[in-house]
Amino acid sequence: MWYVISSPSLSLCFFSLIQDLLGTTMNSTVLPPGTYWGQYQDITKFNTHLSVAERLWVAWYAWVQNDVLATGIMSFVIHELFYFGRSLPWVFIDSLGFFKRYKIQSSKVPSLREQWDCAKFVLLSHFTVELPQIWLFHPMAQFCGLSTSIPFPSPWTMTYQIAIFFVMEDTWHYFFHRALHWGPLYKAIHKIHHQYSAPFGLAAEYASPIEVMILGFGTVSCPILWCAFTGNLHILTMYIWIVLRLFQAIDAHSGYEFPCSLHHFLPFWAGADHHDLHHEKFIGNYSSSFRWWDYLLDTEYTPDALKRRRGKKVKAKKTQ
Repeated sequence: MWYVISSPSLSLCFFSLIQDLLGTTMNSTVLPPGTYWGQYQDITKFNTHLSVAERLWVAWYAWVQNDVLATGIMSFVIHELFYFGRSLPWVFIDSLGFFKRYKIQSSKVPSLREQWDCAKFVLLSHFTVELPQIWLFHPMAQFCGLSTSIPFPSPWTMTYQIAIFFVMEDTWHYFFHRALHWGPLYKAIHKIHHQYSAPFGLAAEYASPIEVMILGFGTVSCPILWCAFTGNLHILTMYIWIVLRLFQAIDAHSGYEFPCSLHHFLPFWAGADHHDLHHEKFIGNYSSSFRWWDYLLDTEYTPDALKRRRGKKVKAKKTQ
């Protein structure tokens, strides 16, 4: 539980807050309410065993004095910083012609005007569609047992949980994305996202509000479902997962295929070449992160997959 400090008379409440956060008994007086860095300095003074990141974390929640507000602000700021921060290099690459030889659809390079219009649309969507969902995230997650306290989970714990989230989300994304390509749903919902037949980084979240909620729900609900069943999830793991998922989505929409692209080392990884074909042909390649659902359900749209299908047809005719 978090406690609010409004005066020195509530020092015992704040003492309980520190005990809840740190799991230790403080031998100091109450931390004086004030600036964020004042909170950080006082926490540092009496808790040298904590890492810098953990001190910054505790100071933030202690300073804001409202866990829903603190989590909401941090979640939205992280999302915006990493989404636009990861998209910006692709804007420069497209605008300045860097790595043009690696552009998948080299004849379709987005103009600055197109990128600016896309950025405005996405920003509006973030404030009107995603922000309310982010604000509701903490109460829902806390109800399911999500932890916001310290110590942080180990790197191994975060790694295996995030790997599971990637697999879970990819499954969600495949089936719901494929459903959105059904005629009526495509026209009513998904067509907006396919406005750009040659995708670029900023267009990763260029979609109708309904699509943002449907596909975005998979990103958020998979960790929440994991937390509800296991009772073991820290919000820091959630943040790292969302940042990595953003990076994956932006890179998949980048429109560039490099010799060092991840799928050259992990053949089951989807990558930009996989999703770029989906935008160009408007069919197949429905998965987000991995290729296995498209392969298993025969919706893969690649030269190899087309060759494989032609071979099956020829073989079927011969056996008739």
